[in-house]
Amino acid sequence: MSFVYPYLFLALIVPFVFFALLVSTNKGRLSRIFDEKVLERLNAAKGTLSLGVRHMLLFVSLFFMIVAIARPVIEKGEKIVSVEGLNVLVGLDISASMRSTDQYPNRLEFAKKKIETFLNAMPSDEVGMMAFAHASFVVAPFTSDKETLKEIIKRVDENYINMGSTDFESLAMLSARLLKDKPYKILAVFTDGGDEEALGDFADILAANDIALYTVLVGTAKGAPVIDERGKPFTQQDGSIVITQRNDMLLEVSKKNGGTGVIADNSKEDIEKLLSMMRDKYKNKQQGEVKIKERQELFYYPLGIGLLILLIALSSLPKKTANGKRHTAGYGGKK
Repeated sequence: MSFVYPYLFLALIVPFVFFALLVSTNKGRLSRIFDEKVLERLNAAKGTLSLGVRHMLLFVSLFFMIVAIARPVIEKGEKIVSVEGLNVLVGLDISASMRSTDQYPNRLEFAKKKIETFLNAMPSDEVGMMAFAHASFVVAPFTSDKETLKEIIKRVDENYINMGSTDFESLAMLSARLLKDKPYKILAVFTDGGDEEALGDFADILAANDIALYTVLVGTAKGAPVIDERGKPFTQQDGSIVITQRNDMLLEVSKKNGGTGVIADNSKEDIEKLLSMMRDKYKNKQQGEVKIKERQELFYYPLGIGLLILLIALSSLPKKTANGKRHTAGYGGKK
């Protein structure tokens, strides 16, 4: 037998021993104030367990509880467990064009809703999240806690938007580092596309690192004005309004890099289609194998014994009197 938390046992047993010695070698505070005959009349437990016995039982009970807190176990060795599911890295575009309002209320909020739908459909998979624009950064590490991820993605608002251009090369480099040790390298981006020149280097880096790209494109082919942080259309030096259209070229990049892409709409079918194709490719795949310690838990034995002894110590047990009758002592005089 061994303890899972031996340090807790050592940390608690020392003050326990000190406390037990202190109580057993000193009179109670009441005995220093009241006469013994007065205490005898005030004591409701007369004729039941003596104070010394109660103290002993309380100490024994406390000792068993300390043993339970330390979590005694019988070690049965290690076993290998297969972890099912996929590792997917999600990238959210936060470039200036994501403020455009050709999808309600804007492209960024629309993309966030799509990510939430994506997470709801992946209950057993591990998902990491990052945001990208002129630079890329991690929003959340890989986790299977989808509720936490959804709360995190809700907090990515317009204050995160970068007015610079989208650097897909930076996105690819960060993705390669984050997916380096994953058995299946999957990148899912939610974006309105990018410049053709930038997408060329992006595709090359993904291919070199064996990363499969899945794309969810937001925005319309017609396009909409780019909105600045003040809510006004962004203008060029000549005064013309900057219009940004969805770039469907990223769909071709996805197909060439072992994945696929969809154009986002107001239904859930777009995400379902994307995940269906992803599942088909990685059908029956696993995240990997992990070693876990196999143990037989024993803590409930000392815990149960401790609680039983505590119940006895705090109870008032009737005692036979001289005439053979049972009574429970109480306040007051004779009847």
